[in-house]
Amino acid sequence: MATKTEALQPRSRLSLFGGKGKEILLEGIYKANPVTKQVLGICIFLAVTNRVANSLVMGAALTFVTAMSNLFISTLRNVIPRRIRMIAQVAIIATFVIIIDQFFKGFYWQMSKQLGPYVALIITNCIVMGRAEAFAMQNPPLPSFLDGFANGIGYAIILLFIGTVRELIGSGTFLGITILSDSWYTKNLILLLAPGAFFVGGFLIWILETLNPSGDARDNKEAK
Repeated sequence: MATKTEALQPRSRLSLFGGKGKEILLEGIYKANPVTKQVLGICIFLAVTNRVANSLVMGAALTFVTAMSNLFISTLRNVIPRRIRMIAQVAIIATFVIIIDQFFKGFYWQMSKQLGPYVALIITNCIVMGRAEAFAMQNPPLPSFLDGFANGIGYAIILLFIGTVRELIGSGTFLGITILSDSWYTKNLILLLAPGAFFVGGFLIWILETLNPSGDARDNKEAK
């Protein structure tokens, strides 16, 4: 039974996390994951997932930018002229990318050097632009923030998985700590190159599509 305080609150607010909010989070993290379901943001994971630390930092950066830009774009959606909405979206996204880039340069200089230009490339990332256009411009601020956060976390999880496999098999380490000793393990250096990210990412997508096929694949499976 709902308490008196809950009864006085708007129904939509009560059901945000238990209903629509939960669905938004699940959609961004798993059901419509940017990498495994939409195959977006491939350039970044090819470049930065050779180390777990790089993957964690880039995942956190993209999550911050996607969530905050969605929030601000949604807040301003009714005053942004439709004809220049893409310019306005890029300007807002670029603002948060600059904030996170300057934060790394000020507090994590070595990591900033390792990531190089890839933080700046978040501005044109398909995931960030896609969520701004497809969700933030159509929905209120809080659901838009959740959508950006969920898609960012979904992307970060994939980066972490690929980074872990590549670093462990390619270098024998995890976060720089030796796990597979050189005395008995031969490093598979191809996983540290860009093709290694393709191999691991493709294998992951294959596993997830086998376990939970989507779209035409599910229809074909049911038809058989």
